[in-house]
Amino acid sequence: MIRSIRVALVVATALLGNGQAGTQSAVLYGLLDASGSHVKPVGGRAQWQLDSGNLQRSFLGFRGTEDLGGGLRAVFRLESYVRVDTGAAGRSDADTFWSREASVGLSGAFGTTVLGRTVTPLYLTTVNFNPFGEGFGFSPSTRQWFGASGVVLGDSRWNNSVSYNNSATDAPLRIAVSANTPEEPAGTPTTGRNYGASVSYITGPFAASFAIEKIKNSAQPVPAGFERQQAFQLGATYDFTFIRVYGQVGRVKTSADLDQQTILYQLGAAVPIGTSLILASYGNAHMKTHLTGTTDRTASVAYDYFLSKHTDIYVAALYEKLSYTSTGNSLAGGIRMRF
Repeated sequence: MIRSIRVALVVATALLGNGQAGTQSAVLYGLLDASGSHVKPVGGRAQWQLDSGNLQRSFLGFRGTEDLGGGLRAVFRLESYVRVDTGAAGRSDADTFWSREASVGLSGAFGTTVLGRTVTPLYLTTVNFNPFGEGFGFSPSTRQWFGASGVVLGDSRWNNSVSYNNSATDAPLRIAVSANTPEEPAGTPTTGRNYGASVSYITGPFAASFAIEKIKNSAQPVPAGFERQQAFQLGATYDFTFIRVYGQVGRVKTSADLDQQTILYQLGAAVPIGTSLILASYGNAHMKTHLTGTTDRTASVAYDYFLSKHTDIYVAALYEKLSYTSTGNSLAGGIRMRF
């Protein structure tokens, strides 16, 4: 028996050494987005500042695959946010180094399944169905769902998660599911798991997606007596060639000592003009409890000029009005480079 195992190991080593199996590949990639801006947050004071990630959060990543044969591949991804203005890692000091993604798994004809810290289906729907994408500086939808004052408590990525999607296929119907475990220290009460899923239909110029999420543990602060948060979102886009239009509508309900419900919608458009784009979006988020109600109205417009397929420069403006609070506005000009 021992001799058989030794023979098998020798054969496997020889095959790998000859490149007949276990072929690996890995790439370095990322994006840098920096801009100078004049910002007045709602209820705050105006100031000039240098920002990172106004149109898209800057990051550095490594991804790779290994061919296991029979159409099966091992895959990994490591991604770190980068704050170009200071050189620090993470969106803030609270982030770990590989906070954008840290995952490993298998991919094949069945789709892709990975374990680790992964992006949620609801976040992907949010950024894919508005013209500003994940622009936390100027996307009304991304700000209202996942921004610093956004309504979603579970963050855009979940630790200790397992995720599946079939987006590697060419099928028009795309499915994504994700779940995580809280993994509290021994002796602390269990808060529960998070679950998320989305179903998308993509064909020609039309695409639509429906995403749901249930949150019972969060890396972010939660309200007193927090039990769970449930969210759903419907998004759609259509490309008329001369203009692409976007729409989103959703609801987020938080169960805590003071229950809260927020209805959100977004309308937007992207107009191509030669090697440039004009972007516009309006988002509305109405939050209510049995005590009060507030509404956040945010509108953005931007001009994005592509110097090449990797580099673009932009100017963008935002206006925000929050109930019972002074208005906010932002104006920025910046450069974005992909590699």
